[in-house]
Amino acid sequence: MEVKVSPERFNISSNMAKVDRVEQLKKDDDVVVNETPQPHTDDHNSDEEDTSLSLSSLSKLILPPLGASTYNHSHIKSKGWIISPMDSRYRWWETFMVMLVFYSAWVYPLEVAFFTSSSPPTNLYIADNVVDFFFGVDIVLTFFLAYIDSTTHLLVRDPKKIALRYLSTWFLMDVASTIPFDALAYLFTGKSKMGLSYSLLGLLRFWRLRRVKQLFTRLEKDIRFSYFWIRCARLIAVTLFLVHGAACLYYMLADRYPHQGNTWLGSVNPNFRETSLWIRYISALYWSITTMTTVGYGDLHAVNAVEMIFIIFYMLFNLGLTAYIIGNMTNLVVEGTRRTMEFRKSIESASNFVSRNRLPPRLKDQILAYMCLRFKAESLNQQQLIEQLPKSIYTSICQHLFLPIVEKVYLFNGVSRETLLHLMKAEYVPPREDVTMQNEAPEDVYIVVSGEVEIIECEMEKEEAVVGTLQCGDMFGEIGALCCRPQRFTFRTKSLSQLLRLKTADLIEAMQAKHEDNVAILKNFLKHNKRLKDLKVGGIVMEGGEEDGDPKNMSVNLLDVADTGNAAFLNELLRARLDPDIGDSKGRTPLHIAASKGHEDCVLVLLKHACNVHLRDVVDPNTYEFSPTTLNEIVKKREIGHRITVMTDNEPPLKEVEGDLHVGIVGKSCRGMDNPRVSIYRGHPLMRKESSCMEPGKLIRLPGSFDQLINFAGLDHS
Repeated sequence: MEVKVSPERFNISSNMAKVDRVEQLKKDDDVVVNETPQPHTDDHNSDEEDTSLSLSSLSKLILPPLGASTYNHSHIKSKGWIISPMDSRYRWWETFMVMLVFYSAWVYPLEVAFFTSSSPPTNLYIADNVVDFFFGVDIVLTFFLAYIDSTTHLLVRDPKKIALRYLSTWFLMDVASTIPFDALAYLFTGKSKMGLSYSLLGLLRFWRLRRVKQLFTRLEKDIRFSYFWIRCARLIAVTLFLVHGAACLYYMLADRYPHQGNTWLGSVNPNFRETSLWIRYISALYWSITTMTTVGYGDLHAVNAVEMIFIIFYMLFNLGLTAYIIGNMTNLVVEGTRRTMEFRKSIESASNFVSRNRLPPRLKDQILAYMCLRFKAESLNQQQLIEQLPKSIYTSICQHLFLPIVEKVYLFNGVSRETLLHLMKAEYVPPREDVTMQNEAPEDVYIVVSGEVEIIECEMEKEEAVVGTLQCGDMFGEIGALCCRPQRFTFRTKSLSQLLRLKTADLIEAMQAKHEDNVAILKNFLKHNKRLKDLKVGGIVMEGGEEDGDPKNMSVNLLDVADTGNAAFLNELLRARLDPDIGDSKGRTPLHIAASKGHEDCVLVLLKHACNVHLRDVVDPNTYEFSPTTLNEIVKKREIGHRITVMTDNEPPLKEVEGDLHVGIVGKSCRGMDNPRVSIYRGHPLMRKESSCMEPGKLIRLPGSFDQLINFAGLDHS
């Protein structure tokens, strides 16, 4: 399932169709579903309040279940008596209740430990009852609080289901943690002092701490807050609470021990009960911290057996707590430096490799520059981020970043660029880096986004010569890619450059997928390179020919392509539906030129595209005379689209066989056989040419009758 988010407005579409399953749930009024789509209004503020996705509302987003095409996210607000857990007002109430939990967790251990022999101050007593009152109100609100079903992940708003769920889960514990046991003790006993039994019942207030855990869990997922500082705050809160609780409990052991002087605090201060509250609390807190950090017992230490037993369990507990805190802090700190450490190790390994193999300084600089640049690029996490995004957002990002650059590229003029943008990847290349080498296989095509790239001509016995410089919007590598020939030059970055890389295979596949794009790319390529004599494509485009834009009427001369023997480029031109039988002023076709030059690959390409082999070459009548060995190799490849008539001085050409089957004469046997060998093809030659049929023929001996021909072809004679 994919959540579609518009990159401009980040709005969720509300115009979605209903499905039967969600419609049934809607009838029961148990889950939140969309109402009938409302017509568009001009109330922009209302629309923004309901559907806009801001940073604050991302944490409130509920993913619709699989198969549910309607789901209204505007129901995160409360409606009627039912309160939505995603409502902003309820979120503020939750935060306020967490602050009260902090108060309870801090004050109650203090009351139990330090006010056992005397009643707590009046202000503290009133504050405790006010806090209990707010928690009682929260219990009432929970009966009207909608919840997300753990099975269907739907927001349940049915009051009966809400009440039943709360009564069967946390209701009893919430009530028990809210009962004012100190007030009940005073009511039943008439004493303001808290007994041990009532103190133990008061420990149920620690049940409220689960709210703190829920708050930190929610804040860790909220992108408005730093995850690092939220984790640190959580660890600090856990540590302070445990230190505070241990200090209060350790003081209570000394305060309630029968022999006051035989305690950890009485041995230092015999009249410690007469000391001020803060001095006693600080002493207990000091002991708790020094014990947790394992640096104590130089001054305050256990004296009686009860204190020793407590310290044993406390220190065992501290082992796990310390491991938890150190592990979390180590993970937070090391994660930020892990990549830097790996980078420094890779740099050191590269330096050792260069020194051990005695590489020249230029190669050393290139290696180190590349590794440094890769480290900086990876730190941005650009590619990882893009791969995680849905196609719609990825398309918008590519159009925003690279479309202005791609529009400047001559090769893609008039081409649908959206498909090509998906195939391009941005790369950073350090200065003086060879992007492609001379005579290298054409694997990639590059577009310069920023920086400069030098065109260098390298010869064996001469120095390198810079013949040009490419800048933003220029392209290189396309000649080798489209012509399937090695790179003519070396392309080296002059400064830090950002390049768009497009694999040759992806470019060819995109051209073949859409005929209009194929024609446009080839037309742009021919127009741009018509004056590059060194690339042997200067005569491909005739002057003033292709301005009408119709690929079928382009005055393209394929003779020069056939003359150079570039079969791959010739194949691309013919795939663009160009005329394979175009002739020059003397009537010579590309097939005549390729055959006279001995370019067998070009001949095979022309035959595959069903060129006319019956056009006679008036300049060289013996153009089609191949040697028997060459003819055999051509026949074995079985890529023939029309007949090849092998002429001899003593034998006239074979007559054409009429019917639905096209019989092309390939040649006579050179081993003395009476019947010549022929290839038969299914369908009429004109239909095969129009449909660009690539189905190979079947090589047979020419039969003596038409019935034998049908049997050879595997057709049903009936």
